[in-house]
Amino acid sequence: MRVAHIIMAHKNPEQLERLVIAMKHSMFDLYIHLDKKSNINDFNHLVKYPNVFFIQNRVECNWGGFSFVKAILNSVTEVLSSEREYQFLNLMSGQDYPLKTAGELYNYLSKNLHTSFIAYERVDHSWWEHAVSRYKTYHFTDFKLMGRYLLQKITNKLMPHRKFPLNLTLYGSTNSSWWVLSADAAQYLVDFIKDNAKLKRFMKFTWGADEFIITTIIMNSPFKDQVINDNLRHINWSSGGAHPKIFAKDDLNELVNTNKYFARKFDTDIDKEILDLIDEKSRVPLRNNYSQ
Repeated sequence: MRVAHIIMAHKNPEQLERLVIAMKHSMFDLYIHLDKKSNINDFNHLVKYPNVFFIQNRVECNWGGFSFVKAILNSVTEVLSSEREYQFLNLMSGQDYPLKTAGELYNYLSKNLHTSFIAYERVDHSWWEHAVSRYKTYHFTDFKLMGRYLLQKITNKLMPHRKFPLNLTLYGSTNSSWWVLSADAAQYLVDFIKDNAKLKRFMKFTWGADEFIITTIIMNSPFKDQVINDNLRHINWSSGGAHPKIFAKDDLNELVNTNKYFARKFDTDIDKEILDLIDEKSRVPLRNNYSQ
């Protein structure tokens, strides 16, 4: 069994390198999608590690824009087109970090072949009370237009609410952006998007689509009965707002007492010690023990 880990990154090459080291496993390949706005020269040294590759078809990602979903889809397509055969694709952020060893993750996935791990809420859940505005109104996040947000406001005053273009039950949540898909489910995802030009046109004007569109497609697919409603990540939204809490050393007990395989969000510019403590607790190999 082989696993492709797709890492969406845009900053902090030192932290990303540490993630690469923590994910070391002979059956793991790491594919890094670096935001096209970032200078790849700052990250090129990461390919010195075994089984680390850069996604070639990079996208300039705007927070909340459909461009981020496009970057994910480009990455999934590139991985599936590689010469290696994978059983799972795991989508990660460069600010994720494992709470268990790579071996423990491998063993867990090997016992759950053909399963996908996604966190979601149905469209009748309270999360959707606000989230429907992500597709019902027009969003010009990805458009480089002078005064685009003023134009967006005027457009939404004049135009009626938009209707989702396909007859699908919607699924999503604040935790739906990050997931593990079986290779067959991942192939279905990219084929579905490719075959639905109407959906692609519609999604260009959405906001925060990464939190619902991929989950919606999979949960309306033949693979829905093979989905576990758990993305294997511990994410804390208690700080409020649009971003999860950034973990620090004082959060160690919370992290080690969860049964999740990953946690997010970390930022070594804010607190580096928490990663040292996690490594100590989870027995993640230290950098100087990394065998190249």
